[in-house]
Amino acid sequence: MGKQYKVSRQQWDGEHIHALRRHLELTQRELAERLGTRQQTISEWEIGMYKPRGASSTLLSIIAERARFEYEALPSKKP
Repeated sequence: MGKQYKVSRQQWDGEHIHALRRHLELTQRELAERLGTRQQTISEWEIGMYKPRGASSTLLSIIAERARFEYEALPSKKP
């Protein structure tokens, strides 16, 4: 059994979504089509205007797991 890759729903912020999309080599429009949403929604998630919730968050987690996507954010620097 292979290594499992998981990103919890709480982690779906703009940085993680952008990293997943780049990992999948998809445009915002292509990711939107996979999720059944609009390209503008993906853009709004990536810039931090909104965060995915409910089914969208679950679908992102499923896509990430199937793509063996693992993302660790660097600790933020505090002044």
